Amino acid sequence: MKLPRDLSGDDLVGALAAFGYRLVRQSGSHMRVVTQEHGEHHVTIPRRPTLRVGTLAGILGDVADHFGLRRDEVLSRLFGEP
Repeated sequence: MKLPRDLSGDDLVGALAAFGYRLVRQSGSHMRVVTQEHGEHHVTIPRRPTLRVGTLAGILGDVADHFGLRRDEVLSRLFGEP
């Protein structure tokens, strides 16, 4: 499944709410989100108008590892693609 190319950091924070992540702090140009589902897990997301593909892939991979899913399953749940 292809990663979105026009996703902002703010959009990703909002989408990650589907996995129970919530914004806990912002330091400069980075946002920190945390979830308590399946144990505590923190993710740092750059606050950019468009996330780089490698950065997005890394974040989604980290979320997928935490939840025991494949990255395409995470993409599907976040963005509703089959």
